[in-house]
Amino acid sequence: MITGTEFDRGLLGHHCWLELADGERIELPVHRWTAPSDGDDVLLDACTGPTVDLGCGPGRLTAALAHRGVAALGVDTSRTAVRLTRRRGGSALRRSVFDRLPGEGRWQHALLADGNIGIGGDPVGLLRRTAQLIADDGDVLLELEPPGHGLRHERVRLRPGRADGAWFTWAWVGVDAIAGVAMRAGLRVDWTTRHEHRWFARLERS
Repeated sequence: MITGTEFDRGLLGHHCWLELADGERIELPVHRWTAPSDGDDVLLDACTGPTVDLGCGPGRLTAALAHRGVAALGVDTSRTAVRLTRRRGGSALRRSVFDRLPGEGRWQHALLADGNIGIGGDPVGLLRRTAQLIADDGDVLLELEPPGHGLRHERVRLRPGRADGAWFTWAWVGVDAIAGVAMRAGLRVDWTTRHEHRWFARLERS
């Protein structure tokens, strides 16, 4: 899920895409952010203890964990995302993953779903930061691009949006590239799996 106040249109279900500098468009699956989606159980079933959901968006995963009796905190920079997560019955905090967060070093699981491995455009740096949040025996559960996508960084902006909409860096990581990215962040891949068109991985400390 793309995060930030500039993405509130997406959170509210509008048609959105990312525009690259060469004009390429990448559709954002806003319909999936707001309602349970096939494959969500791969992540939810793996969360057996306190979980921090990074870039929680409208909070479908955070709230689903709370309804299962799992302590969960959603984190997002969007005011709308936090409001929608709380409306669903989940707990959420408006903050960047790179800011100080509650429970650092004690979370059993950290979620990076819906492409949030791309936050900041630096997957290695993001995973290093995420590793600071989890306990010694904790893990990072993330969603990836299909095999063949490798590691990709691009300057993008949200469309539709203001004509002077800010450009920012985003990243995509294919399941074929996650081992190398994880290793550089001091993590290793425990497993990868596929559910229909979605790919997931579990990372743990090296």
